Amino acid sequence: MVNILYFASFREKFGQAQEQLPAQFNTVGELLAKLAQRGDEWREILIEQGHVQIAVNQDMANADTPLKAGDEVALFPPVTGG
Repeated sequence: MVNILYFASFREKFGQAQEQLPAQFNTVGELLAKLAQRGDEWREILIEQGHVQIAVNQDMANADTPLKAGDEVALFPPVTGG
C-alpha cells in the first residue's frame, strides 16, 4: 500500500486528509494520473494547474520520483511567503 496525505486546501477540496491505495504505481506521476481520473476538480488541481508540492517519505519529490510499497506521499499546495 501507499499512504497518501492531503494538506491545507487539498484536504478541503478532496474531502479527506489521507487514504491508502495499492502500491501499483511506479512513479509519483503515475499516482497523480490515477487520482486525476476521479473527476474534473482532481484533474485540474493535480495535473492541469501543475502547482502541486510533493513529498515522498518527507523528502521533496517530483513526478519522476519512484514509488514502492509502504511509501508515504504528501500532496500540498504551493506555499507563498511575504
